[in-house]
Amino acid sequence: MKRTKIACVQMDVSIGDVEANRRKIVERMRTAADGGAELMIFPECALTGYCFDSLEEATPFAEPIDGPSSEAIAEACRETGAHAVVGFIEKDGPDFYNAAMLVGPDGVIGDYRKVHLPFLGVDRFLTSGDKQFRVFELPFGRIGINICYDASFPEAARALKLLGAELIILPTNWPTGAWRTAEFIINARACENHVNFAAVNRCGVERGWEFIGRSKVVDFNGDTLREASRDGEEMPIIEVDLQEANKNKIVNVAGSYEIDRLADRRPEFYRIVTEEASLSHGAN
Repeated sequence: MKRTKIACVQMDVSIGDVEANRRKIVERMRTAADGGAELMIFPECALTGYCFDSLEEATPFAEPIDGPSSEAIAEACRETGAHAVVGFIEKDGPDFYNAAMLVGPDGVIGDYRKVHLPFLGVDRFLTSGDKQFRVFELPFGRIGINICYDASFPEAARALKLLGAELIILPTNWPTGAWRTAEFIINARACENHVNFAAVNRCGVERGWEFIGRSKVVDFNGDTLREASRDGEEMPIIEVDLQEANKNKIVNVAGSYEIDRLADRRPEFYRIVTEEASLSHGAN
């Protein structure tokens, strides 16, 4: 049974100080590699900070996917032999996205742009993600990426599962009011899709917003393998069996209690999910 070591880097972030954040990320990567981590996950907007008051304020700290930060992270990946997922604000032409880069020893593998944007922080000013959900084939397994608020939309995780994800990665910036997501939603997404889930939050206070930590890894049964504290920087390294997420048929009692959350789906009843339905349906 092959198990993959994942480092969840719960860290504080200095808003607008990309250089300092980048140094911290590279330092944490080296420390995680010393602990045997093959995959290192950092929070949403780990390079930039999150609580900007305008796009104009955030713009100087945005980078293209092939910018100096991805180059520095790629160098650290080459040094450690590991892969990393790091949140940043991505500049692409005139548009700016809340994004996460996936980098390995050979350089940038790809990125994900946050699809669902809440009216909060820098997301108020960014462009919604324009790329289809994608699963990346890495040496140790297949991963998909969502970011923060995406987890509140079950279709996002389900799409990644249907594409073959064995692990869904969620860089996030959960403030105080998001504790229910940490408490309930991550475990539900893992259980309902029979997929491993790693949510990595930041800690600290930024412009009056307190972030709640609680980074966690949940297995394909929906059981929490490890959860970080509510405050303070931590870097738990957790072993996860990615391949077990492919065994979708769960046999509790052979012949009398068996479930398969993929095979038992009834897509013909779900068309309403993708229709442009009025929110007034069913209202009195």
